[in-house]
Amino acid sequence: MNLAAKVSTLMTHEVISLHPKDSLKAAGEVFNKHNIHHIPIVEANILVGMLSKSDYLLFQRGFQVNNDPKVVDDVRNELFEINVIMTKGIAKLSPDDRINTALDIFKINKFHALPVVENDKLVGILTTYDIISKLADEGSAETKYQYQ
Repeated sequence: MNLAAKVSTLMTHEVISLHPKDSLKAAGEVFNKHNIHHIPIVEANILVGMLSKSDYLLFQRGFQVNNDPKVVDDVRNELFEINVIMTKGIAKLSPDDRINTALDIFKINKFHALPVVENDKLVGILTTYDIISKLADEGSAETKYQYQ
């Protein structure tokens, strides 16, 4: 893999997103159905936050007064909207940023997904899984800049 290649060559273009007013139940369904770990939160086509499966599960494990955790989870998921637990003020990439820039951001911030935006609109997502998967398929990495 060429680490100097543009993020757009590796990112997922067809992104599943939700609205900040969607219920946590909707988020749980997306996590389970699509086996993903990060959901960009979009309002009027503008990225406003990210919801990680870790944050969602942490919220699920919150204080419980009922002995039946399934009942508590169902009620909590219906009552709360995504905007309650989503991360705001997130790091993001441009499609023209380089993969090695994304690696630096992942390393410094210790998170695993970066939304890719163009003119404030979500156009993709790049995850550590995307990079690891590509490295595993190709077996090597290099930094070779191609000037256009």
